[in-house]
Order: sequence, then structure tokens, then C-alpha cells
Amino acid sequence: MPAVRLILASASQRRRALLDTFKLPFAVGAADVDETPRPGEPGHELAVRLARAKALTVAGGTDGFVLAADTVVWRRDHLYGKPEDADDARAILRQLRGGTHLVTTAVALARGSVIDERSVTSRVTLRAMRNDEIEAYVASGDPLDKAGAYAIQNRDFKPVSRVTGCRCAVVGLPIGVVHALLSSRGVVTPLSPRECCPYRYGENRCVPEARPAPI
Repeated sequence: MPAVRLILASASQRRRALLDTFKLPFAVGAADVDETPRPGEPGHELAVRLARAKALTVAGGTDGFVLAADTVVWRRDHLYGKPEDADDARAILRQLRGGTHLVTTAVALARGSVIDERSVTSRVTLRAMRNDEIEAYVASGDPLDKAGAYAIQNRDFKPVSRVTGCRCAVVGLPIGVVHALLSSRGVVTPLSPRECCPYRYGENRCVPEARPAPI
């Protein structure tokens, strides 16, 4: 039986690392799409739209499966994307610290024009970080390529005090959702989600959620 060709449509090292836990061979082919939100577009809808766009963009040039994801950090009607610069990162962290926001990660799997997608929304509470801690973190450069200007997995800064939902989704790729999508298309992974998840899979709520409750 020939090997299934799988392409990850992402340049994210974090997503590559999470997908690699399945021990399933894959190639990387980043998609170049316009990520500008539409007027009034909710965060969870934006994540789904962009994941679909990324998957279909890459799928047009291959006969294999294309897996794409998009993560949006949002609170009420405000979207927090990747910071434009250090000043923007500083401002985002000051707005989010000590409070709770939503993180939606949508995943799309396409082959040709056939596509399926699912999304997971988690509630994330940041700790009440001091200004000097924010300054040091911004100076490290770590927040500059992260939606919401933080990395949940940063062991030095430790920005998050609580997560209700899927930690893998907050990092950028929900293990359970990826496995469900691949399985639905007949792709067998060498390892199960429980064996792959670095965040105690059984304790996380890694399930699709189409309409997250507002905060």
C-alpha cells in the first residue's frame, strides 16, 4: 500500500512539532493568504475561513492531503493577531494580563477541492504580569510572531495561569481534532492522540466547538 502523502500548510515550528508527534511522514508547504479580518468577523469564523483558505491554496498544487490551521486570539469583538512590532506586543500583553480571553484554532484537511474543517475554542487566563516582566519578554523577541503576543509553552515567562479547553489548540494544533480529520479520510496514524499529546490528552477538552460562549 503506497504511503499517504501529507502536507502541512504552515511555516510554524510549533505546528510542525505537534504534527510530528504522530510519527506520520509529512512535507511542509506554507500557504500565502490574506489574513485581514472582514468587518465585524468573529474570531472563531475568521480562524475557520483562514484555515480553509490555506488548505485549498496548497491543495491546488498536489494530489495529497493538505492540513492547515489558523489560530485567533480574541475577546468580545476585539481580535489580537501577531503584533506589528515591540510596542504593539507590549500593548497587547498589558490589555490581556490578569484577564480571560478566547483562543480559537481551526484545522482544515483538503484533498483537491474536497475539504473538511473543525475548530476548538479554549478559554485562557493570563497571570497578572508586571510591567518589567513584559519588558523583558518583549525584549526576548518571543512574542513577535505569536497571535496575542505570547506563547503558552514559554517556560521562562509562563504567561498563562489557567486554560479551560485544549492546550495543544492554544499552541496552534489540536491533536484530537487532527486525528479525527485524518481518520475520517482513511489516514491511519501510527500513534493515538493520547500517545501524542504533550498536555495530558485525557484531561483536555479537545473537541470541536462551533459557537463559543462570549466572555
